[in-house]
Amino acid sequence: MRIFALSDVHVDYDANMQWINSLSQVEYVNDVLILAGDISDSAARLERCLNQFARRFRKLLFVPGNHDLWVIRDDKHRNSLDKFRSVCEIAARSGASTAPYHHGRMTIVPLLGWYDYTFGTPETELEGAWMDFYACRWSQAWTMKDVTQHFLRMNNYQRRDNEEIILSFSHFVPRIDVMPQYLPDFSQKLFPVLGSSRLEQQVRQLRSDMHIYGHSHINRRVKLDGTLYINNAFGYPNETNITAKELVCAYECP
Repeated sequence: MRIFALSDVHVDYDANMQWINSLSQVEYVNDVLILAGDISDSAARLERCLNQFARRFRKLLFVPGNHDLWVIRDDKHRNSLDKFRSVCEIAARSGASTAPYHHGRMTIVPLLGWYDYTFGTPETELEGAWMDFYACRWSQAWTMKDVTQHFLRMNNYQRRDNEEIILSFSHFVPRIDVMPQYLPDFSQKLFPVLGSSRLEQQVRQLRSDMHIYGHSHINRRVKLDGTLYINNAFGYPNETNITAKELVCAYECP
């Protein structure tokens, strides 16, 4: 059984949905897909995408991304927490799981999160341009730290024993040093909204052998402190230099 990693498929772009539709319906029937968020803020497109993946894989594991919780084009949800619950219901109805998955000694653990500025303070330009600040809706009293803490509290899996192989995954970036050092200044200005170092604390508590993440749209494979970090974002159609536009096998069960 192979474990594939993918994130940020953004099926609001027809070309991305066409790629999903073109995937083999027989090649992956014994495999698992980790889908690390950012499918669409449209409930219909989200469900269509999850259905397509669930038909092709033995098991589909999923965590929502920030785009999935946008409510700006959706007046039926009171706020992004209400949208989160709806997204989880759509996932379950589509055959996707948001719970830990066991296979022998291996466990795949989903980790929810958000960003809390532990990677830096956003500049005024970012505060005006970052779509989440307009498209997501939270309690007026909540800060980004409160949003992050709310989701982190939902991550409660405990390692079974020292022999357990743990593959964890999240949409958000768990540590900023997974990002390449060569990035230009305009990319580094996005660091404050990429993730949270508190998410990394949970990865360390699990002692994950591997952690798969999304959100940054920069394909990456780097080992830090004994954990292999992998990002395989599909990205927007024009992002051909930083994304591979393919499924990546992250792990193969013996």
